Amino acid sequence: MKLKTTKKSYEEVVAIPRKKHKKPLKPNMFFRTLMKVVAQPDLISTHFTCRKIGMEKLGKKEPALFLMNHTSFIDLEIAANLLYPRPFNVVCTSDGFVGKHWLMRQIGCIPTNKFTSDLRLIRDMTYAIKTLRSSVVMYPEAGYSLDGTTTTLPETLGAFLKLLGAPVVMIRTYGAFSRNPLYNNLHRRKVPVSADMEYLLSPEEVKSLSVEELNAVLKKAFDLDYWRWQQENDVTITEAFRAEGLNRVLYKCPYCGTEGKMSAEGVTLRCDACGITHTLTEEGYLRAEGVETRFPHVPDWFAWEREEVRKELLASEYKLDIPVDICMMIDAKHVYRIGTGNLTHTAEGFRLVGCDGKLEYKQSPIASYSVNSDFYWYEIGDIICIGDSKTLYYCFPEQGVDVVAKTRLAAEELYKIKHVKK
Repeated sequence: MKLKTTKKSYEEVVAIPRKKHKKPLKPNMFFRTLMKVVAQPDLISTHFTCRKIGMEKLGKKEPALFLMNHTSFIDLEIAANLLYPRPFNVVCTSDGFVGKHWLMRQIGCIPTNKFTSDLRLIRDMTYAIKTLRSSVVMYPEAGYSLDGTTTTLPETLGAFLKLLGAPVVMIRTYGAFSRNPLYNNLHRRKVPVSADMEYLLSPEEVKSLSVEELNAVLKKAFDLDYWRWQQENDVTITEAFRAEGLNRVLYKCPYCGTEGKMSAEGVTLRCDACGITHTLTEEGYLRAEGVETRFPHVPDWFAWEREEVRKELLASEYKLDIPVDICMMIDAKHVYRIGTGNLTHTAEGFRLVGCDGKLEYKQSPIASYSVNSDFYWYEIGDIICIGDSKTLYYCFPEQGVDVVAKTRLAAEELYKIKHVKK
């Protein structure tokens, strides 16, 4: 999917008036049907099937909160197919509105800036369910999974369920990540996709359980490892490009400890510092060539990298300091390319300077529990995005510099460390 961008100076972008907030619309039957029809080619090609669990408990016209794990664009197509003809609004990243604001509103999308404090989103979701009597689809992980496992969930989710007081349904997908993982530049593989749609919590259960208990229920519901799913279900991925881009996720060599020197081509992952090579098998395992395999399971390698980042933070050794190209988003007309600058990330948080010193933005480490780090963002490049509910700054590191995954890990671990101290 492409994105509408244009070049402007920082001064010109800052001077653009902000649009007034609009309440969400309840999508009519035409747009509900349109979404279902548009979804069919992908669902047919993946032999999509769904198992429904306890869904007889939900009334046909009863609005509910549908929570869904998030690994691929097909997630929205699955939701459109499973919920039809039920009206629903879907929480959508605000950059998805760029260049198509009218259409996104008509199909019921509710915009929000990822990983920012957004009280309007809570009001919009409440309005959709209680006033419009429309269900809401939400991807609480916000960002796509980088390593094929569950992305960190917001700790405020349980409290929000109590505030909303609606039935909660979980849609858990299988195969979506394996079909076109983000690290692989969304190249599609021949992988079947399926889902479970489970009635998770009644309004009475939401009311009776504590916030901590609700968060525990949600954590269990979202617990998923796509690599393990592939292996346990004997799904073979034979495409010759299946390892390409895996260096974005597995950026640190577990043998020599060098970062940023991993490269991936075809079915192999190689450390260009020590020369050790891994093969990504058709069954989804990593096999080291010539040495004992330390991490045959991709998520285990990623989890080790998280531990290494945490050690750096605790030892005050972590620092990101890179030149970046900068884009800004303040409205739904364009994403504005405003020039170059420098992005740093330390224990004090993020600091972005650029545009000949005219731009300076700082973000506290406790501003969010994670950060919007993404691969192949709108087919443009890898990004680290920071900002608030009014303005987002998309920072593009130099091509081939694999810092995006580490930055997300560092932001999440730093938040945990600072939050405990606070």
